[in-house]
Amino acid sequence: MSKAATTQSADTLNRAKLYQLALFPLNNGATNVYFVLILSYVAQFGSSVLKLGMYASLMVTIMRVFDAITDPIIGALMDRTSTKIGKFRPFMMIGSGIMAVSVVALYILTPFIPETMMWLRYVLFTLVYAVWVIGYTFQTSCTRAGQTVLTNDPNQRPMFTIFNTVGSMLGMGVMQFLIPLVKGAYDIKDAAGTVITSGYARPELYRIITPIGIAVSVLLTILAIIGIAEKDRPEFYGIGGEQEKLSLSQYMEIIRNNKPMQRLMVAGAGCKLALAIATNTTVLLALYGIVMGNYNSLYLPMMILGYVFAVPFFLLSVRTSQKLGQKASLTRYVAVALICYVGVLVLLLISNPGNAATVLSFPFSGGGAINFYTVLFILFFGVGYGAYYATADMPIPMVADCSDYETYRSGKYIPGIMGTLFSLVDKLVSSLAQTLVAFLFLLFAGLGELPTDATPYSGGIKVAVIVMFCVIPMLAWAATLWAMKGYSLTGARMKEIQSVNASRKAAIASGMSMDEAMRKWPSKE
Repeated sequence: MSKAATTQSADTLNRAKLYQLALFPLNNGATNVYFVLILSYVAQFGSSVLKLGMYASLMVTIMRVFDAITDPIIGALMDRTSTKIGKFRPFMMIGSGIMAVSVVALYILTPFIPETMMWLRYVLFTLVYAVWVIGYTFQTSCTRAGQTVLTNDPNQRPMFTIFNTVGSMLGMGVMQFLIPLVKGAYDIKDAAGTVITSGYARPELYRIITPIGIAVSVLLTILAIIGIAEKDRPEFYGIGGEQEKLSLSQYMEIIRNNKPMQRLMVAGAGCKLALAIATNTTVLLALYGIVMGNYNSLYLPMMILGYVFAVPFFLLSVRTSQKLGQKASLTRYVAVALICYVGVLVLLLISNPGNAATVLSFPFSGGGAINFYTVLFILFFGVGYGAYYATADMPIPMVADCSDYETYRSGKYIPGIMGTLFSLVDKLVSSLAQTLVAFLFLLFAGLGELPTDATPYSGGIKVAVIVMFCVIPMLAWAATLWAMKGYSLTGARMKEIQSVNASRKAAIASGMSMDEAMRKWPSKE
């Protein structure tokens, strides 16, 4: 590569301002509010409040598949969209509005349908859920696709991960912290203080958390729109030139030829499956409420500890990404999580609710003095959770690398379809989460409906929890490490790709045709 091309590349790198890097990832926080509000609780709501039984868990999987199928359709629509307010902002606004209306209809209105009209509960639960999925796809698609206009600086792009995680904490974390507190206020207990009816089975809970969730999501959406406003313009779309409308067969060709994207799909799906299973509301309720015996006192402390341990890993992962590339960072910290969860697995195997020395115990939660078991669990779980939570969303900025690679390889700027092709496989795999949860509780514990903290302890529930909290995530991380082994977009490689793309873009802006620019700066595998 010529010195002139390199200099030109440095001069024309698209860099974001700090406020843009900080605000746009809040779009993911806005949608993660609903990831908790809907994907974590809708099965419990459908089963316990609407009395739909296992149908609710089945619909979570079916709708997740429907969500995956709609992804590339909306991605292709996004690539063809160009309005006065940009390519991405219309999808963010429309998606936010659809989700707000549909979640009100689902959580607040459907419980008023009398049990004598159960058929209507089934119909509306299904239809409203499907509408919500469309809105969710509209807005989530923008997080991945919009990164391509935000920045292509290899030193800035990894910072998206840390700001994205902060956004997720503001969205997902607020709801994860708030909902159990509200739930505790609606638990019905007997004279001994034992929960006999869980707050998750009462419609009043959902009438409170729904407007709160909507308000948080809308606020984060507005901030994200401010973050991308200056960059959501044609001059930041790819390398310029006339972009042809692609056919379905051409999209399939892209999938076949973009090898890094194929491997990232596997890695991203593995990370998302691990996160979806290990943080599933019912799994955590069974772990802390049934296996450990005190959900209300253990869940929030362990969640806070997990976040505390995650902070240094966020900083380490960004630093590693900037020095060695995002591939090196992802593989390093997923490996740390895998190793630590071997310890978590052993600790859960030896746990015994009848032995105070082998269950979690905190002095401030009425469990007596902290024991050695708790210290070990905090260390293994904390480091493992911190490492995998810091990497859970790392494939998102890597999608932008794959999109830039596609522009480098073919000259095509198609961030919508690239982002949604990734999320298609991501969602198809993670759609297994809720069904797996319901199936494994049925398989190992014989439960016909999801357990609550009022469900009595059994050995089968313990086995189900161990499989879901440890074994499945560990297998998913192993798949991620395998996929990343052949992933070619290292830090050094991305700098070469961005340099070539910048040189082509400057030449096209000066009057050179797309074909001429592609010939002058050819791509190399």
